[in-house]
Amino acid sequence: MKKSDSTEGQSASELIDKRIAELGDWRGQTLSRMRKLIKEADPDIVEEWKWMGTPVWSHDGIICTGESYKEKVKLTFAKGASLKDPAKLFNASLDGNARRAIDIHEGEEVDSSAFQALIRAAVALNTPAGKARPRRAK
Repeated sequence: MKKSDSTEGQSASELIDKRIAELGDWRGQTLSRMRKLIKEADPDIVEEWKWMGTPVWSHDGIICTGESYKEKVKLTFAKGASLKDPAKLFNASLDGNARRAIDIHEGEEVDSSAFQALIRAAVALNTPAGKARPRRAK
């Protein structure tokens, strides 16, 4: 017998909307703000819902995930260790070989332009060179 899944038939965007509404506090507001910044930084970003309830933003591969915990909202960049972070936004998962994360606690603000620069850099890292720039005719 198949287990009932309340997410069946809903798009990832609808599920993310639902998660934000369910949080109903500063975490929902923070996740909503960061989602808006992600979508502004890359209008072609794809929203996904993976691992039994994690919002994921992808463009030619995973860019980042958005998890909510009691004390923080965590944005984990799949290839964060390969990204330059001049604004030093990454403050978690700093010892790994691939991922880097930004933990946001209640009352904290993330520099929106620096965050969007990280999103664009992550997209560029995921995008095959052939797609990144159209070739000029010779």
